[in-house]
Amino acid sequence: MKTSKASFEQAKRSGQTNKASAPKLQIHDPENGMTIGQLASEAGVNVETIRYYQREKLLNTPKREFGSIRRYGAVELNCLLFIKRAQAIGFSLTEISLLLKLAEGEHCAETKRLAEKKLVVIKQKIADLLSIESSLEKLISACRKGKGGCGCPIIDSLVGGERTLS
Repeated sequence: MKTSKASFEQAKRSGQTNKASAPKLQIHDPENGMTIGQLASEAGVNVETIRYYQREKLLNTPKREFGSIRRYGAVELNCLLFIKRAQAIGFSLTEISLLLKLAEGEHCAETKRLAEKKLVVIKQKIADLLSIESSLEKLISACRKGKGGCGCPIIDSLVGGERTLS
């Protein structure tokens, strides 16, 4: 499913050569792999993100054939998608690095322990956010009841560091 030169020339003639409207060079040739740009596009990340993951040893850097560019395959794409899914459920890159190492073997018990620890952290963050929400609701309520011209209860609590509303 490759875009032909003719269709690019047609877009060029019609003035549609910006990134949004230009024909997109589509998916890779499975035999030759993908360029880093194609990999980034397939994974929905920036090229610099891939390079960062490579520096951080989260993603392998394929060897460069003599006089050629690096080619990436399904292994690298699946790794990028794994990283994105792990980030989406709250894992840090450090934790993802450990998960990737655990994924290389049968380490379900270790992975479960890591997930359980992460769940404890997430629950604490939720409790903290609920506390913040409650404090803000009380401040907003106090602001509505404030006397005209006597200052703002929200500003007053921030300036004075009052803890009476929490």
